[in-house]
Order: sequence, then C-alpha cells, then structure tokens
Amino acid sequence: MDSPSVIDDFMPTFYVGQHESKRVLPVSNQVVRQAQDCNYDMLTTPITTPNFHSRILILHADHLEKSKTTIGSIVPPPIISALSVVDTSLSPGDTITHLLGVISPWIDLCSPDPLIYEISRQVLELEVAYAAFCGFGNVIIQGPKLHHGKIHGDGLMQYAFAIQEALGASNYLQVEIKLPMADHFPVDKDNAADSLAYRAREEYVGVTEGGTSKKTELYGTWDAWNIIRTVSLSLPRHLPPWSIQSRWHSEPLRILCLDSRAFFKNENYHQPVLSKVQQALISRYMRIRNPPWILLCDIGPIPGLDIQGENSSKADGLSIQSSLYDKESSPTPAQAAQSEYKNRKKRRDDPTPHLSYIRHLQKKQPPRTILERFGTGYQDYLQAPLQPLTDNLESITYEVFEKDPVKYDSYEKAIAQALRDWVEQKKSVSGPGGRLVVAVVGAGRGPLVTRALQTSQTVGVEIELWAVEKNPNAFILLQKHNEEDWDNRVNLVMSDMRSWKGPLREPVPQPSKFNSNHSQLDFEDLYSAAETFHDPMGMSSTSTPPITSQTPIYTPIDILISELLGSFGDNELSPECLDGILPLLNPTHGISIPASYTAYLTPIAAPKLHADIAARSTNDPTAPNTPYVVMLHAIDYLSTTDPTVPSSELDAAPVPTVIPAWSFSHGPSPPSPVSDLNAHNKRHARLTFRTRDRGVCHGLAGYFETILYPGIELSTNPLTMKVKSDGMMSWFPIFFPLKVRMISMLV
Repeated sequence: MDSPSVIDDFMPTFYVGQHESKRVLPVSNQVVRQAQDCNYDMLTTPITTPNFHSRILILHADHLEKSKTTIGSIVPPPIISALSVVDTSLSPGDTITHLLGVISPWIDLCSPDPLIYEISRQVLELEVAYAAFCGFGNVIIQGPKLHHGKIHGDGLMQYAFAIQEALGASNYLQVEIKLPMADHFPVDKDNAADSLAYRAREEYVGVTEGGTSKKTELYGTWDAWNIIRTVSLSLPRHLPPWSIQSRWHSEPLRILCLDSRAFFKNENYHQPVLSKVQQALISRYMRIRNPPWILLCDIGPIPGLDIQGENSSKADGLSIQSSLYDKESSPTPAQAAQSEYKNRKKRRDDPTPHLSYIRHLQKKQPPRTILERFGTGYQDYLQAPLQPLTDNLESITYEVFEKDPVKYDSYEKAIAQALRDWVEQKKSVSGPGGRLVVAVVGAGRGPLVTRALQTSQTVGVEIELWAVEKNPNAFILLQKHNEEDWDNRVNLVMSDMRSWKGPLREPVPQPSKFNSNHSQLDFEDLYSAAETFHDPMGMSSTSTPPITSQTPIYTPIDILISELLGSFGDNELSPECLDGILPLLNPTHGISIPASYTAYLTPIAAPKLHADIAARSTNDPTAPNTPYVVMLHAIDYLSTTDPTVPSSELDAAPVPTVIPAWSFSHGPSPPSPVSDLNAHNKRHARLTFRTRDRGVCHGLAGYFETILYPGIELSTNPLTMKVKSDGMMSWFPIFFPLKVRMISMLV
C-alpha cells in the first residue's frame, strides 16, 4: 500500500461555472477568455435574445385578443415561426465548448392553460434544435412549476412529454433540469410580468376566493424528478433533512447550483462561506464516480470587463438597458475616478470571492480512505461475481485481494488464537511428532500459507502445513514459494479440495495376500478406509484401490483454513466446497477458519445501477436477473431508523435497516449422503422492511459478517464494518436487482 502522505495529496476536480439569471445576451469570446483568467471553467448563455421574448409575448397577447373577437369557434394555438437573426446571437464556434445553454426561463411547460403550454413547448423545441445545431453539449431547462393557483403538480406528465420530444432534436445534446432540493411555495415574483407562467387564464389555474394553494412537500421536487429523470440541483441556504439529501445523492446529478443566497458571510473577513453541513454535502458529491459540475448563480458579473459602450455591453453579456449610460446618468470625471479607485481596490481584495471559496474547498477536501483509494473507478460499477470454483483466476486477480491488510491481519489473529487455545486446552494433535495439522485449502498464491507459517513461529507452536490448490497455474507459483520462501516446509497438493482425502502418510506394508481379519480395524482407526485412490499429488481416481503390499493412509486435519467467501457470504459456493473436506477435520477438536458467516439484506434506491442494467438488457435478457458485485456509492437506503446520537446533531445520517437472511456454520461433520442433493445448503428467508419515506426500490444490497474464530470477525455490513473490520477492501457489497423494476415503496 502507498504511504499515508500520498493519501493526503488527493484533490478532486471541481468544474466550476458562472451563471447570471439577468444575462439576456450571449457571451463573447472576450468574456470567455476573461472568465477563464478568473479561474472559471464554463459560463452559461441564453439561447435567444430579448427580441424573441418580446415577439412571443406579443404573439400570445394577439392570440388572446383574437379569441375574444371570435365567437362560436375554437381558435387553434399560434404557430411560432423559425428563429431569425435578431432572435439569437449565437453561432457555431470554438466558444460553444465552454458554454452551457440556458433555455428561456419564462416558459411554463407545466401550465394548466393549454395555450401557455403549447407556446412554451414550441419555444423549447426551437431553442433546443438551435442549440444542437450550434454544437452545445449541455442545456439547462428550468424545472417544472408545481404551483398554479390551487393546482399542485398536475402538469408533470406534459412537462416530461415536452422534454422527451425536444431531446429528439439531437442524439448528443444532454438536458439538465434545474430543480430546488425541496419543494417550497414560490415567493419570488420579480419576473412575473415577463413570464408566461403568470399569464395563464384564471379558468384553467383554479384561482378562487379561497386564494392559491401553498401546499409544500419535502419530497415534492423529487416526485417531479422521478417522472422526468435528468437533473441539475439547486443547493439551498438551509439544507432539508438528511433523508432528502440522501435521496438526491443517489440520483444522476449533473450540475450542482449554488445561488448567492446559499452563502453565509464570514464573521471575521465578511467573505462568502458555506455552512459545515453544506460543505459535507459537496464533499459527498465530489466523491461520486462522475461528480457534478458546480454552477455559481447570480454571484456578480465577470470582473475585469469595463462598461464603456455598446460593444462592451454585448461582450459582457449584460442587458443593453442596464449597461449603457445616457447623458443624464453619465458620471463626472471625479465620480468616474472615485468609482474606478473603489473598483480597483475591490478587485485587489478579491474580485471573485465566491469562486475563490469554492476553489479553497477543492483544496481542503478530506483525504480519501484506503477503501476509497482502492475502489477508485469501481464506484457504482457493475461486476459479475467471481467463479473460482469453475474458473482458474489470473495472477492479477489474486494480487488485488492480497493488498487487503485488514483481512489477512484478522486471519493471522484467528490462526494465532486457535493455536494458543489448542495448546492451553491440551487437545490431542493429528500430526507426527506432536505437530498440529493445518491445511490451507484454496491456497491461491499463498498469502494465508505465509501467515500460517509466521504465526506458528510467533506463537511457538509447531505445525505440519498442507496447501491445496486446484489452479495449475497458481500451483507453479506455490512450488516456487515453497523452494524460495518457505524452506520446503509446506506439503503442496494440486487437487480440488472436494476430492482430496487429507494428509497422506507413509504407506503401511501389507502381505501380498491380504488378511482382512488382521488389519482392517487398524486402517479404519487411521482414516485409511478410503473410497477412492489418490496419488501423492492428490489427483483422484474412481477406481477401487488395489490390494498391494502398500496401502495409502490419510490422517485428520486439526485446523482448516479457507478464504472462499463471496460478497454475500455463500454466493461463491463456500458451503459446497467445504462439504467435501469438513469430514477430514479432527472429529473431536477440529477447527474451521472461518467458523461461520451470515448474509444480510436491505432495500436500496439505485437509479444509476438500474439504468446500467436496463442498458445491458438490450443485448442480455438475463441482466435484470443477475446479481452484481458493486462498490455501492450513489444509493439511498429506503428502510432506516433514527441515529443513536445526541439530539443536537441534526445532520446525522439515519441508520439503514440491515436484516440477517441466513447463516452457515462449519466444523467437524460426517460426509453428506449422495441422496441429499445439496438440500442441507439450501436457504430461504422472508424479510420485512419498514420505510418512513416514499421512494423507489431498484433492488437489494447484500452484505455478510463472518466469525473467523470466536472474538475475531470480519464484516461488510455497513452497521458493523467500522467496528469489526474498518478499512477492509476485499469484498464489495452484492446487488440483487428486482426483476419487477421500479417498485414503489410506501410509508
């Protein structure tokens, strides 16, 4: 493993952009270059101009007037003509790659008024089509307006339909829906006069003497998003409860919007800062496999652009009306000099305080844990579970797992404690010369063999060590280790552990004419009544052992060591593999490491995994029925309980409900009857999970806990992993997708 100092050098990439809601004209090459000099990565720009906005408002007003004068017939909605030169200032060019297009925020695709909706839909199609033509990679669309008089959220389906239709304009354009984190009744109506949303007719809005609806739901915007499914999220000044934060963390967030109102003022330096809770949330997002971009909204114009005339007004993207000085408002030379002095001083202090603070956060991100470093690139990445029983693993696969010090340290502690207890309890041994017989089955490249030899020397207990491995390629490496590192102290056997008959002893000479009355009892006592014949390398044959002058003798194993567990405990056939070798354990004192393991489950929302599996289903119909090994990251636990923390810690995460499904225990046992058909290893469970908030379940997350030896445990269970095996990285959780997808979870 790398040194801890390398871990501290980790710094995630923050792609930070600037957005001005009052910016009504597109930015120029000059503005883009100036923004880059200020350390911005991108800017936003409107697709159309104020001229287009005025044209649409006039079109709407004319249509209403025409409807009033036309009696007895329905006037069809107006058709918006194509964009003209005066309707947009954008054109294809190199600048486009640094820009995010912004669809006109004054449209209302959720409007209950069919006229408003139809006009808004046409505006959306025109702007998306032109943005795609210019080469934009991303456009931002204002989220659905959920409140219309007494109507709440009734236009979501038509909103989603309009978005779907607009996406047909390009195969490469990505659309981000700008949503607040929680649903609150809108109170900002500064732009009401210019917005189509507030021009809906009363007969459709449902405004009566009772007033308007002020219904607020914490999950309201998530419900809307659950219908639409592409998001850019606005971070509020005061974050909603953790359950809402966790829900949004599981979604495929593309842009994280930080409005100027989300910042606080630092008491000492009066600079904009974010609260500890906001910082923690940003850190969580920046650890996602594909972290979102950060968009700073309405935090002031790009510094360094002087407003001196019409050309500048077009360059800096500000409205002509707000940037030009007429004769009456022109400053005197003294006023201009004083203003310039103040501006220079302000720029010298910090011309971009919000951006500087975000860059400061980027540099001060907490270091990644060992597990996060190990799992880089594997977050929310679907992998098929290993099949070591049927496949011969490659060396690099063994090497990855051997990098986990936590697991092998725990194994070493378990071996050491088992040896001490054996000696202290004065148990009889099965090996020659008073040595304990220890067998490592599924030895791989030999990490547990090395640990067993080291532990024997540390504890001072002599052992006779056997290593069994079926992979012929790995067996070659074991032979080299035995010659170069282990001083030939290990008895190597190339065999499937299920057919190995145990440690082979020197054969006992027998008369050529076998006398069963003379020696059959001795063979049974020495475990020599084998049903199959094995050569010294452990390769089995189904033929009956011949009656010769020498008959092989096999003795018991005192301590059996294996590392056959999968992400769900038994999913890599550990019980079935051990069934063939557990009868070889010392029938009185035999020990298996691990001694037992238990599988656990909990329901989760995992939209990204669901989307990936849906994409795979096109070519692989079995994809929804396949369990996957996944480093779960962008998920939401659907069944939770309150955290056991002081009430003052309001930002503490709820505790997931993780329930045991079944267990397996291993120790000395007789061979399973052939007629059993593995029935003794079959398990089933019926589990009940209670949910407190509505959501969508995409599958079950599976974990396991194992007792290597009493008092020494390993765990991937999120409730116990930190206590039992903090930093362990050998196993990612397993994900069982639901065959019936998108199951609604109700409170």
